[in-house]
Amino acid sequence: VQLQASGGGLVQAGGSLRLSCAASGRTSVSVAMGWFRQAPGKDQEFVSSISRIVSITRYADSVKGRFTISRDDAKSTIYLQMNNLKVEDTAVYYCAVAMKQLVLQRPSEVDVWGKGTQVTVSS
Repeated sequence: VQLQASGGGLVQAGGSLRLSCAASGRTSVSVAMGWFRQAPGKDQEFVSSISRIVSITRYADSVKGRFTISRDDAKSTIYLQMNNLKVEDTAVYYCAVAMKQLVLQRPSEVDVWGKGTQVTVSS
């Protein structure tokens, strides 16, 4: 499985961005897909995930109510709609696939990582 993330950019606080992550290759082996992020000087943290078959979604407390994850199985793509962005959302966002976990929430559960996309929120 290969992952291609896109949609990052620079936005003012309160603005919105939508990230996309397209999977290619043996996409049928992916059980869950999601997003993690890493800000400068900080540890990588879970953002959100969605299970492929039963659409179980998870969100970090810091993004609940502002971010929405969704998927398009026909395109093997997941999306992360980010609204009301805050300066503290600034980070490199990484798309990820888990092949053994129905619910993805930890970096240790990730089997495939995509290249990151930068999200910068200015005040």
